[in-house]
Amino acid sequence: MPEPTKKDETENESAPPPPEQTAPQEGGNEKGKDVVIREMTSSSDEDDTSVSTPPADGISKPAERKDSVWSLGEGAPEESEKRDDSQRSTLFVEKPQSGTVSVGGNITFIAKVEAKDLLRKPNVKWFKGKWMDLASKAGKHLQLKESFERHTKIHTFEMQIIKAKENYAGNYRCEVSYKDKFDSCSFDLEVTESSQAAPSIDIRSAFKRSGEGQEDAGELDFSGLLKRREVKQQEEEPEVDVWDLLKNANPSEYEKIAFQYGITDLRGMLKRLKRMRREVKKSAAFAKGLDPAYQVDKGGKVRFMVELADPTVELKWYKNGQEIRPSAKYIFEHKGNQRILFINNCSMTDDARYYVTAGDEKCSTELFVRDPPILVTKGLEDTSTYVGERVELSCEVSEDDANVKWFRNGVELTNDPKSRYRIKVEGKKHTLVIEEAAKNDTATYSVMTTGGQSEAKLAVDLRPLKISLALEDQTVRLGQEIHLKCEISENVEGKWYKNGQLIEASDRVKLYHKGRIHRFVIPVSAVDDEGEYMFVPDAYNINIPCKVHIVDPPKLHLDGLGENNTVTVVAGNKLRLEIPITGEPTPKVFWSRGDKMVTDSGRIRAETYPDSSCLVIDAAEREDSGPFRITLKNEAGEDTALINIKVVDVPDPPQAPNVTEVGEDWCIMTWEPPANDGGSPILGYFIERKKKQSSRWMRLNFELCKETTFEPKKMIEGVAYEVRVFAVNAIGMSKPSMPSKSFVPLAVTSPPTLLAVDSVTDTSVTMKWRPPDQIGAAGLDGYVVEYCFEGTDEWIVANPELTDKTKFTINGLPTGSKILVRVKAVNAAGESEPKYHPQPILVKEVIEPPKIRLPRHLKQTYTRRVGETVNLVIPFQGKPRAKVSWEKNGAPIDKNDINIRNTEHDTIIFIRKAERGHSGEYDMKVEVENLVDKATIDIQIVDRPGPPEVVTIEDVWGENVNLSWKPPKDDGNAAITGYTIQKADKKSMEWFTVIEHYHRTSATINELVIGNEYYFRVFAENMCGLSEDATMTKESALIAKDGKVYKYPVYDDFDFSERPLFTQPLVNTFAVAGYNATLNCSVRGNPKPKITWMKNKVVIMNDPRYRMFSNQGVCTLEIRKPSPYDGGTYTCRAVNELGEAEVDCKLEVRGGLSFFKLLMDGVPPHIIDSYMREVQADKTEGK
Repeated sequence: MPEPTKKDETENESAPPPPEQTAPQEGGNEKGKDVVIREMTSSSDEDDTSVSTPPADGISKPAERKDSVWSLGEGAPEESEKRDDSQRSTLFVEKPQSGTVSVGGNITFIAKVEAKDLLRKPNVKWFKGKWMDLASKAGKHLQLKESFERHTKIHTFEMQIIKAKENYAGNYRCEVSYKDKFDSCSFDLEVTESSQAAPSIDIRSAFKRSGEGQEDAGELDFSGLLKRREVKQQEEEPEVDVWDLLKNANPSEYEKIAFQYGITDLRGMLKRLKRMRREVKKSAAFAKGLDPAYQVDKGGKVRFMVELADPTVELKWYKNGQEIRPSAKYIFEHKGNQRILFINNCSMTDDARYYVTAGDEKCSTELFVRDPPILVTKGLEDTSTYVGERVELSCEVSEDDANVKWFRNGVELTNDPKSRYRIKVEGKKHTLVIEEAAKNDTATYSVMTTGGQSEAKLAVDLRPLKISLALEDQTVRLGQEIHLKCEISENVEGKWYKNGQLIEASDRVKLYHKGRIHRFVIPVSAVDDEGEYMFVPDAYNINIPCKVHIVDPPKLHLDGLGENNTVTVVAGNKLRLEIPITGEPTPKVFWSRGDKMVTDSGRIRAETYPDSSCLVIDAAEREDSGPFRITLKNEAGEDTALINIKVVDVPDPPQAPNVTEVGEDWCIMTWEPPANDGGSPILGYFIERKKKQSSRWMRLNFELCKETTFEPKKMIEGVAYEVRVFAVNAIGMSKPSMPSKSFVPLAVTSPPTLLAVDSVTDTSVTMKWRPPDQIGAAGLDGYVVEYCFEGTDEWIVANPELTDKTKFTINGLPTGSKILVRVKAVNAAGESEPKYHPQPILVKEVIEPPKIRLPRHLKQTYTRRVGETVNLVIPFQGKPRAKVSWEKNGAPIDKNDINIRNTEHDTIIFIRKAERGHSGEYDMKVEVENLVDKATIDIQIVDRPGPPEVVTIEDVWGENVNLSWKPPKDDGNAAITGYTIQKADKKSMEWFTVIEHYHRTSATINELVIGNEYYFRVFAENMCGLSEDATMTKESALIAKDGKVYKYPVYDDFDFSERPLFTQPLVNTFAVAGYNATLNCSVRGNPKPKITWMKNKVVIMNDPRYRMFSNQGVCTLEIRKPSPYDGGTYTCRAVNELGEAEVDCKLEVRGGLSFFKLLMDGVPPHIIDSYMREVQADKTEGK
């Protein structure tokens, strides 16, 4: 497989790389199978130009040429190429690798990005060539996928090429970016030929543009981006070598040639032309060199020949920087001084730069593999059709699935889903489809390929119009729908007219057009709608008339009444039934009940209005039920109807419900239906609930309950409730039933948790457990502990009375027996499910060696101020009967001064008010029989320091006074951190601070007022604060006025040089695996010492897992997420001109890591192996 092509070309003419360089890993070549190319790497990102290791003679390898098949024209450099190296960062954890696939096969390229330090998904783009974004080419031949693994926090991005073709070969690039971070990787795809012969490829076809939006979208043949503005009939012309045209043309003609022959990668072609036009220096090794360029048809054979001046010189051939080895494809021949290379069966991957070296000299050339043009074998034909017909314009070309462009009046047509035009490809046949032709589709349509074009004219005319269904005269009742309908032979628009006036569609008037049918609809007619109507089709000189006549006989509007015109009224209510009426003239209204007419007075009466009539019944009674007849009469006719009046009432309330079953937060209730349903069937029931002490009822169902049973839920356990029921019919809801008897939801607790053995003796077993997770309102009365001997099923109650503690000792057990133990929680609702101990317990006392669990903060000096309380709890383990003893500075502790309290699991040292005398080293010892464990605690009680000793005025000059003093005798059991100096005018004796936190024992006070006399005093300061008192100068300092001659004293320069000295050493530290740990110390020295950190005497350098800080003499080493491998002895070394100093400590990291985790953290495999052997050895010794 050839060396992958790179992104940029360079002019470097250097020797080839050594032959040991290996080509990228090849994928499978079997057709139809997926090939997944993966590369596991943690190295830095590749640059745009790849540089290989130079050979022994010191000459570097030239940069490789850019693939020309899929180059996409000259444009501005990509933004990614303009990025500085400072913006590059390592984002890929797995990069896509070059691969090979056979024609028709599948291949997948995978890139992985770690998301551990990213707050959102990174932006990933796939490119072909320099800048073709593949996201727009996704389809049946190209698929882009992405996924995210939450466990490993890895983003996976895949580019899958399906049914590869030969022109898919070339250079690809994957770019990933996140905010200011950027990473890219180039890789190559080689497509090998299948057993079927493939047509040769012309250089021009490599730069043609594929049709976007067609059925073959996503086929990766994304060629040039130049669009033809005009389509002209091309005549037959002889085959032209574009390379020869560019080589022999003037630079001003490059753009013209590129547009004429569809070349889009003009910049790449010009770079190669420039390199070949370079003046060839005379070579001492080559009597005759290679030609500047060679061109061969795809599948053909090419011959390279050079003639050597010295036939003994070793000759090597290279392709894109990779040495060519003899094979069936590459054949070498020697004829005297001539050296010949034959390349058989050339494919698009052979289109590359070749050079030959003889000693230190080199001769190069370019090979172009071309693809034959696509010819139009069957042209378009002129077509005539009618509006609305389906039109298909077809042509045939010389190649299957060739790139063909369609034009309408010179404008290119695309296969856009929103376009009226659809392009269909069936092998060599290409068809332009117009589903429903329109008048404006009349145009000249043409098709163009890389080797020819064809055009035809399309004429679209109107069909002769015929009236299939004419409008009919209509007589419509007032308020009914006016529906005019006609049908014509053509699908054309039209206009409606009334009495010669154009009618527009509105909320009242609806105009419909569907196919050849036109409809005019007025849903509700009015008197003004009467007239002459006419429909006129567009583009035709024809009209279709009709007349509409409106009539309005009497009409009763009973739409608001129920089934069978039934009106229901509740007994005792007033019924006012209003019936809308229409008719012209206004009809007369008659109401009757049986043979008796209803008058306009009385409890039952009729009221008549111009547009309605009302039947009024005051205080309806059940006897008022029955049919009432209403009759309308006018000159146009009459209308009558029967209206049924039904007097009903709400149902009676049901009986009090019964609560049959109670649970933790639910119950089941039942009831009987009411005795009287009120004349209307019972539709369902509503249920309400309330607490017994409350008066507020709460509805439990908002949809009617059809049954006579219900299950209330979500009640509070332990609270008394009552329930009641309402019956509902069509009239309304009954009064509530009587409340049920009160009930209280209760439930047993959940089983106890965490049952474990606390201790075992020869005759007893002590068990401990935790309370149940769910106790409930019934509370927890206690626990029952039961046990049985192994091999039996008889459970024995260990505590006849309930115990409220979570610990119990079972006594009187035979030594050496095994028992099973279970515990139940008990409350008012009963016993819970038992909690079993998972294993039998052996009744035999076990000795546990003593072990002091010293808290981390007590492993360093424990500091407290005078007067504060010291309360230290030190846990330990050890059985049986561990004995604890304390000593202070090697002597027993005075228990009258320091309180010591010991338990089975810990010991407490308590000092109510600490004094400085309590400082010292406290030794703790835990003994179990002959086994002992010891620990030491360093307690330091500090106080504010005493005042400094004598403060002396050393000198006075000008406005300055020089003071000096001695440190205090009492430093408060803590280091003096500084001094505070104050001044006071002798007249006022008001003190003002002039210097704070001063570290030296001498100071110069400046800017004093001339003529004033000053006293000074000094406070000492430590971690507890300033001293209570200050030391004042015995004498005052007078600031003399001008005129006094001052004699400057002579001072010797003070030597501040000091060799390094650690003022605070490192402290042995324990760290938890996976959590950051820090080591701290402080050092002083002049000149400033250089700090070096070491692990196990090995200097720590350029390791990202460590961070080192140094600020004001405080040195810090931070270990990021340490593992047990990071444990060991750490040393801090300080060095300057006067000497060096070291301090070390031990770091122990607790918590193990797996081999895989250490490997993913970047630990070298041989170190991991050594560490794992040490861990295994420690486990073996522990056993």
